[in-house]
Order: sequence, then C-alpha cells, then structure tokens
Amino acid sequence: MDFSVLNGYYGVLMEGTKYTILVSLVSLVVGFVLGLLICLMKMSNFKVLKLLSSAYVQILRGTPLFVQVFIIYFGLPQIGIDFPDIGPISSKFIAGAFALSINSSAYIAEIFRSGIQSVDKGQMEASRSLGLGYTDTMRFVIVPQAVKNVLPALANEFITLVKESSVLSVIGTQEIMFKAGIVVTAVYSPMEPYVAAAVIYLVLTTILSKLVGILEKKLAKSN
Repeated sequence: MDFSVLNGYYGVLMEGTKYTILVSLVSLVVGFVLGLLICLMKMSNFKVLKLLSSAYVQILRGTPLFVQVFIIYFGLPQIGIDFPDIGPISSKFIAGAFALSINSSAYIAEIFRSGIQSVDKGQMEASRSLGLGYTDTMRFVIVPQAVKNVLPALANEFITLVKESSVLSVIGTQEIMFKAGIVVTAVYSPMEPYVAAAVIYLVLTTILSKLVGILEKKLAKSN
C-alpha cells in the first residue's frame, strides 16, 4: 500500500469525519427524545399506546438499517413525503439523520425501559403518597434517576451511531465512507482510502469508548 496517494485528500476525509460526527449527534438527540416518548408509551396503561409503541420497536429493531434508509429516502417520496433542502442542510442529510434517529430511538426506548425498571418501586409509592401525580412523579423523580442509570448505555449507543452512519453513504450523505469513495475515484486505488476511513472510525470509537469509561467511573463514585 502506498498512502502517499492520499496526499491532498486528507482534508476531504476530515470533512466527512465532521459530517459523520454531526449526523450522529443529531440522531442521538432526536433518538433520545423519541426513545423516551416511545418508552413512556410502552409503559403506559393505555393498550393502544402500548400496542403502537411495541410494534414501532419491533419493526425498527427487526429490520436492517440499510433497508430503512432506502425506504425513507427512496420510498417516502413515492407517497408524497419529500425531504427538502433547508438552507445549507441538504435533503440527504435530513433523510439520513431521520433514518438514524428513528432506528436509534427503538433501541433507546428499550434502554430507558430497563433504566426506569431499575429505579426502586418505593420511589413511585413515596412520591404518590406525597401528593405527586403519575406524570409529575415520572417527570421529576423516576425519569431523572433512570437517565443517570442509563447514561453509559446511551453513550455506547452514540458509538454505535457513529459506525452505523456509514450506511448513509448509499444515499449520498457526505460522511466518511462517501468521501472515501470520492477519493477512490480520484486516486484509482480503493485500498488506501478505505483503510484510512477504517482508521478514522477506529480513532473515533476508541476516543468515545475511553470517554464512556471515564463517565462510568464518575457515576460509580457518585453512587
């Protein structure tokens, strides 16, 4: 391998790295909100909400992200649902972030559910005895404790999102793999650009894994 062929193209790969981090962050935030909502629906006493949320989780966890991306980007416009460009934000970025977000939300919903179930049931009973309603108890007592319990799992979900964002290259989202493909066509050699892309992913995930380890130690001390 001759990595000198990449001279002048590292900036292209760095642009893709920024795009990967951005789309992963957006997807984590949106997935966090959606996941919490789906979790609360799944744990509610309303059968319709439980049924809908359970189906949502089952479908998204039971089908490949690759297929979901194709359905969202190519299938939804066929039924009149388009993703427009919003200023400098391309429709491909929006569609990709949307696909990653809903896929991640299904996993985050289960993470939250396990976190809520890990909170002592006495917390609910004590809060209700003090006059707090179910909604306020969940909002001010149960969910904050659950979020703390699942922070390491959420951080690991972000690591997963960084890696899975590579799937978005199939719809032209300007992340690492898409940029690596551009470099391949420029240097007429696939090995070096794709190895460089793999190294970038490895560096990103290693750094994030170290940060997750630090977070877990701090949470352990606070407990």
